[in-house]
Amino acid sequence: MIEDLLPESVVAVEAHRDDPLWDSPLYPGEAALVERAVPKRRREFAAVRGCARRAMEKLGVPAQSVLSGERGAPRWPAGLIGSMTHCDGYCAAALAHAGDLASLGIDAEPHGPLPPDVLPAVCLPAEAERIARLAGQRPAVHWDRILFSAKESVYKAWFPLTRSWLDFSEADISMSPSPGDDSRGTLRAELLVPGPRVGDRRLQVFDGRWLVRDGVVATSVVVPHP
Repeated sequence: MIEDLLPESVVAVEAHRDDPLWDSPLYPGEAALVERAVPKRRREFAAVRGCARRAMEKLGVPAQSVLSGERGAPRWPAGLIGSMTHCDGYCAAALAHAGDLASLGIDAEPHGPLPPDVLPAVCLPAEAERIARLAGQRPAVHWDRILFSAKESVYKAWFPLTRSWLDFSEADISMSPSPGDDSRGTLRAELLVPGPRVGDRRLQVFDGRWLVRDGVVATSVVVPHP
């Protein structure tokens, strides 16, 4: 699922609840990060790291611990960039060589409506208007959930480039379905604060893609080198 949203330079590995990766062991230093978590959270934590280690191996990098750095962002081996995500019964990791991409972010969410109190906290007025219009045209798709997932992917791509917080209100996201296919499409995030500098350019727009499949919403944002 995730690999359908990413360029060939990215290695993506995913696991569903019945996949052996869901019982991945924790590596040194990882157990301490979830020692107080409930069992469900620990299994998801381990499973997504199992996905990440398999992706490392596919990129020719020895499998190793994935610890948390600033603001909980994963600390990748030197020379790699990546992103991880997990939701109920699904997890995925996407990694690439740092020379191939500047940054990337992925997110997965259950394909259902957001809780009523969440949307006002994450949605700009212009985004709310677009969601209402899309919902009227394609009611089978939970556009509010896609928006939430897209904002998560934008932040995950933003943070490694800036090492700073990005609020939900600081990215204005528009989404478009593919012609004749309501299950997938593109997204564009206009940054409402000064964007990251990548090479000699300052980026004010992040582009990405979204997909709905098997009850899961997945989004991705990829930031290329200039």
